[in-house]
Amino acid sequence: MPMLIRNTIILAKLETTYGVDAAPTGAANALLVSDASFELAIDGINRDLLRPTMGGSEQLVGNRYAKLEFTVELSGSGTAGTAPAWGPLLRACGMAETVTAGNNVAYSPVSSGFESLTIYYYLDGLLYKATGCRGTVELSAQLGERPTLKFSFQGRHSTVSAAANPSATITAWKKPLPVTDATATSISLGATFTAATGSLSGGTVYPSRGLALTLGQDVKYVPLVGGDSIDITARETTGKVALDVTPAQATTMVGDILANAVTGMGFQIGSTAGSTVVLYAPAVQRINPKWDDYNGRALLSMDLRCIPNAGNDELVIVAR
Repeated sequence: MPMLIRNTIILAKLETTYGVDAAPTGAANALLVSDASFELAIDGINRDLLRPTMGGSEQLVGNRYAKLEFTVELSGSGTAGTAPAWGPLLRACGMAETVTAGNNVAYSPVSSGFESLTIYYYLDGLLYKATGCRGTVELSAQLGERPTLKFSFQGRHSTVSAAANPSATITAWKKPLPVTDATATSISLGATFTAATGSLSGGTVYPSRGLALTLGQDVKYVPLVGGDSIDITARETTGKVALDVTPAQATTMVGDILANAVTGMGFQIGSTAGSTVVLYAPAVQRINPKWDDYNGRALLSMDLRCIPNAGNDELVIVAR
């Protein structure tokens, strides 16, 4: 029987102790994903032997680790103040979870005390296990598309075995709102954020084509005799936006860019409790302005650099 990509199930559970199998289950830890892939990355060791005839030498299998990628949909949990199903994934990407009971759950970066995941990757009867997984994430909230989080994890390769796919409970994963004029707000520059309520206020709003952000964790596999690990060694959060502006607004923005000015930026998808996602960056630098042709309309496209304000706050993702 052929193995089918469609028959893929991924389980992920936060580890209590780094690298110790947390034993995720289909009932409690199943992910709802698309565009999934698994790679066993191997550092081959050349023998480079001399023989009486030409020809290569086989390599020895050296250090090995797992590389996993998949995309999940960005939506609320359905209940305000309850962590969304994708929460553990962000926590393994160097983000802390803060729960405000009955109101919102916020995720913001940390610079130490990184959490990790055990990930089971089932491919139609074949099971890969990876422990100590840490990664980074790309957020896409583009006009006319579903909002998504694309995760890239690295982990310690544990085992590969034949194992039947488990039954998966995915009721915690809620249907996302597509990014449209009816469901999302305009980009707000100069916005402020209130943590207690998870809400945005103030600023100047601009029509846009949505927002793209990359958390930018620098994730490294560190092999050592006596124990390997996946380390997060640096972070540089960036993004991209295209705004509909007037000539006067464009003049001001280009002036801000040349003056290295930073500004708060906010964006919201949804408005119903339990189904709202808020994105906020307190100090965004806009760079590399250029004009995009969007159905004949000129939009000012800019790259973004999200700078820490007080520290570990350059990006906040809120499920409210």
